[in-house]
Amino acid sequence: MKPIGIIHSPYKEKFSIPRQPGLTTIESTIELIPPFNRAEALMGLENFSHLWVIFQFHETNPTDETSLTVRPPRLGGNLKQGVFATRSPFRPNNIGLSLVKITKIENYKITFIGGDFLDQTPVYDLKPYLKEIESIPDAQSGWTSAVDSKKLEVHFECDCDETLKKNITEILSLDPRPRFHEDGYKSYGSKLYDVDVHWKVENNTVIVTGII
Repeated sequence: MKPIGIIHSPYKEKFSIPRQPGLTTIESTIELIPPFNRAEALMGLENFSHLWVIFQFHETNPTDETSLTVRPPRLGGNLKQGVFATRSPFRPNNIGLSLVKITKIENYKITFIGGDFLDQTPVYDLKPYLKEIESIPDAQSGWTSAVDSKKLEVHFECDCDETLKKNITEILSLDPRPRFHEDGYKSYGSKLYDVDVHWKVENNTVIVTGII
């Protein structure tokens, strides 16, 4: 396989990327690359609201048959699950699948919200979402249905642009800390857009201490 496009996103490192798609309204863009960067390739896609994105976890080394279990962060990093019962990026073929909401299509670029992609992620294919076929209201979600997904409050000790503040709040409210390293006081840093965000968590509140 060869990439047909590349993703431009605000997530400049793996830390702080939402653990699943659809958890934020942050905008990202898919740009088709030669020889696929022709508007005709996207003809008709403007009539769909959502899109399946098949991509590569390009900064994650694939696993092999010697290790077919992972420790999902949502389970505290202590309980193992079979790799094919998770969406972990550590997979035999490190291929990902995410559903996003299309907001705009211009020429050979697609703007969307709800992505969970590292900046510069290679895209292998795009497929429109079909609600009549793929929406299953009574589907079971296995071990994930019992996991608490409560959001944290976010407080700023520094000033920043309101749009940037809104986006940082969406991202950090999801608590990107590794579940098995929670200490409530350790300081963290996240590279988002063109800034470094410094923050910590105290009493279930994210405190943004600086933006550089």
